[in-house]
Amino acid sequence: MIPDLALVAGFLICGTFTVVLGTVHFAMPWLLDFDGAIPTDGDSLRPLTLFVVTYQTKRSDVRGIAQIMNHAVSYTLVSIGIVDLLASRWLAAWFAPYLLAWIAGWWFLRAATQRHMGSRPGDWLVAAGFTLIGLFHLAVAMG
Repeated sequence: MIPDLALVAGFLICGTFTVVLGTVHFAMPWLLDFDGAIPTDGDSLRPLTLFVVTYQTKRSDVRGIAQIMNHAVSYTLVSIGIVDLLASRWLAAWFAPYLLAWIAGWWFLRAATQRHMGSRPGDWLVAAGFTLIGLFHLAVAMG
């Protein structure tokens, strides 16, 4: 069982961090220079074939899906952060353990996929931090 003060502090820290991270993530296409990293000019890409449908993928499609996925993650992060900041309003509800487990799973997935960024010390620290956020949510869910 997590003491009340630690619970309040944990949700305040996690929620604030997550809202800020999600807000910054909206600018990632600009900050990481998606346009420069994924140019629209260049060799043709292999087509995407789904059963009987073939779609000729363009470089602008790849850039577009990267931006769409980035903004979807940003929206999810901001939403999770707001949910954390409002935890005192829903923590006693029947659905709280399920919601907390879902949030923990999201953070564990995010931590596990940090390896796609590389294996620099900073990448390991980021993965460890995201894992800790997931463990906090899982501990509250099981508490």
